[in-house]
Amino acid sequence: MACRISELVLDCRDPEALAKFWCAVLDFVILDREEDGSLEIGPAGGFGGPQPTIILSRTDEPEPSKPRLHIDVNATDRDQDAELERLLSLGARPVDIGQTGGESWHVLADPEGNAFCLLRMRLDPL
Repeated sequence: MACRISELVLDCRDPEALAKFWCAVLDFVILDREEDGSLEIGPAGGFGGPQPTIILSRTDEPEPSKPRLHIDVNATDRDQDAELERLLSLGARPVDIGQTGGESWHVLADPEGNAFCLLRMRLDPL
Protein backbone atom coordinates (compact mmCIF):
# COMPACT_ATOMS: atom_id res chain seq x y z
CA MET A 1 0.00 0.00 0.00
CA ALA A 2 1.28 3.47 -0.72
CA CYS A 3 -1.42 6.13 -1.30
CA ARG A 4 -5.15 6.65 -0.92
CA ILE A 5 -7.35 9.17 -2.66
CA SER A 6 -8.37 11.42 0.19
CA GLU A 7 -9.99 14.40 -1.55
CA LEU A 8 -11.40 15.39 -4.89
CA VAL A 9 -11.06 19.11 -5.63
CA LEU A 10 -13.61 20.79 -7.89
CA ASP A 11 -13.18 24.39 -9.08
CA CYS A 12 -16.55 26.13 -9.07
CA ARG A 13 -18.22 29.53 -9.02
CA ASP A 14 -20.78 28.79 -6.28
CA PRO A 15 -19.52 26.36 -3.62
CA GLU A 16 -22.67 26.80 -1.49
CA ALA A 17 -24.97 25.71 -4.33
CA LEU A 18 -22.76 22.76 -5.24
CA ALA A 19 -22.44 21.76 -1.59
CA LYS A 20 -26.23 21.70 -1.25
CA PHE A 21 -26.48 19.50 -4.38
CA TRP A 22 -23.64 17.06 -3.57
CA CYS A 23 -24.55 16.78 0.11
CA ALA A 24 -28.07 15.72 -0.91
CA VAL A 25 -26.78 13.32 -3.60
CA LEU A 26 -24.13 11.65 -1.41
CA ASP A 27 -25.64 12.14 2.08
CA PHE A 28 -22.61 14.31 2.96
CA VAL A 29 -22.34 17.26 5.33
CA ILE A 30 -20.30 20.46 5.22
CA LEU A 31 -17.08 19.72 7.12
CA ASP A 32 -15.18 22.99 6.72
CA ARG A 33 -15.54 26.53 5.37
CA GLU A 34 -12.58 28.61 4.18
CA GLU A 35 -12.41 32.41 4.23
CA ASP A 36 -12.37 32.52 0.40
CA GLY A 37 -15.77 30.76 0.25
CA SER A 38 -14.39 27.28 -0.52
CA LEU A 39 -16.06 24.36 1.27
CA GLU A 40 -15.13 20.81 2.19
CA ILE A 41 -17.95 18.29 2.20
CA GLY A 42 -17.86 14.64 3.17
CA PRO A 43 -19.33 11.89 5.28
CA ALA A 44 -20.42 12.88 8.79
CA GLY A 45 -17.40 10.96 10.14
CA GLY A 46 -15.12 13.52 8.49
CA PHE A 47 -11.84 13.41 6.62
CA GLY A 48 -9.76 10.23 6.52
CA GLY A 49 -12.56 7.66 6.36
CA PRO A 50 -13.18 5.21 3.53
CA GLN A 51 -14.77 7.84 1.27
CA PRO A 52 -12.82 10.82 -0.06
CA THR A 53 -14.06 14.28 0.83
CA ILE A 54 -14.80 16.88 -1.85
CA ILE A 55 -13.27 20.35 -1.78
CA LEU A 56 -15.44 22.86 -3.62
CA SER A 57 -12.78 25.43 -4.49
CA ARG A 58 -14.20 28.87 -5.19
CA THR A 59 -13.02 30.55 -8.37
CA ASP A 60 -14.65 33.36 -10.33
CA GLU A 61 -13.90 31.90 -13.73
CA PRO A 62 -12.74 28.29 -13.97
CA GLU A 63 -10.05 28.16 -16.65
CA PRO A 64 -11.40 26.40 -19.77
CA SER A 65 -8.03 24.84 -20.55
CA LYS A 66 -7.54 23.56 -17.00
CA PRO A 67 -9.41 20.51 -15.73
CA ARG A 68 -11.89 21.58 -13.08
CA LEU A 69 -11.31 18.42 -11.03
CA HIS A 70 -8.08 17.07 -9.54
CA ILE A 71 -7.16 14.34 -7.10
CA ASP A 72 -5.43 14.72 -3.73
CA VAL A 73 -3.61 11.69 -2.34
CA ASN A 74 -2.16 10.84 1.07
CA ALA A 75 0.53 8.27 1.84
CA THR A 76 -0.61 5.26 3.85
CA ASP A 77 2.66 3.57 4.81
CA ARG A 78 5.41 6.23 4.81
CA ASP A 79 5.90 9.93 5.45
CA GLN A 80 5.27 12.61 2.85
CA ASP A 81 8.95 13.01 1.84
CA ALA A 82 9.39 9.28 1.23
CA GLU A 83 6.15 9.14 -0.73
CA LEU A 84 7.21 12.15 -2.82
CA GLU A 85 10.43 10.34 -3.74
CA ARG A 86 8.45 7.22 -4.68
CA LEU A 87 5.99 9.18 -6.85
CA LEU A 88 8.82 11.00 -8.64
CA SER A 89 10.54 7.67 -9.32
CA LEU A 90 7.29 6.42 -10.89
CA GLY A 91 7.24 9.32 -13.37
CA ALA A 92 5.44 12.12 -11.52
CA ARG A 93 7.00 15.56 -11.81
CA PRO A 94 6.67 18.79 -9.82
CA VAL A 95 4.32 21.40 -11.29
CA ASP A 96 4.25 25.12 -10.57
CA ILE A 97 0.70 26.44 -10.47
CA GLY A 98 1.59 29.52 -8.49
CA GLN A 99 2.42 28.02 -5.10
CA THR A 100 4.13 30.27 -2.59
CA GLY A 101 6.48 27.58 -1.29
CA GLY A 102 4.83 27.59 2.12
CA GLU A 103 2.20 24.97 1.30
CA SER A 104 2.05 21.72 3.24
CA TRP A 105 1.38 19.78 0.02
CA HIS A 106 3.25 19.09 -3.21
CA VAL A 107 1.69 19.77 -6.61
CA LEU A 108 2.69 17.10 -9.10
CA ALA A 109 1.70 15.95 -12.58
CA ASP A 110 1.27 12.39 -13.74
CA PRO A 111 3.13 11.23 -16.88
CA GLU A 112 0.40 12.77 -19.10
CA GLY A 113 0.46 16.13 -17.32
CA ASN A 114 -2.64 15.77 -15.12
CA ALA A 115 -2.09 17.71 -11.88
CA PHE A 116 -2.61 16.12 -8.48
CA CYS A 117 -1.51 16.95 -4.95
CA LEU A 118 0.37 14.89 -2.37
CA LEU A 119 -0.89 15.97 1.06
CA ARG A 120 1.08 15.78 4.29
CA MET A 121 -1.09 13.66 6.58
CA ARG A 122 -0.67 9.89 6.45
CA LEU A 123 -3.93 7.91 6.33
CA ASP A 124 -4.54 4.35 7.43
CA PRO A 125 -4.89 1.89 4.55
CA LEU A 126 -8.43 0.62 3.95
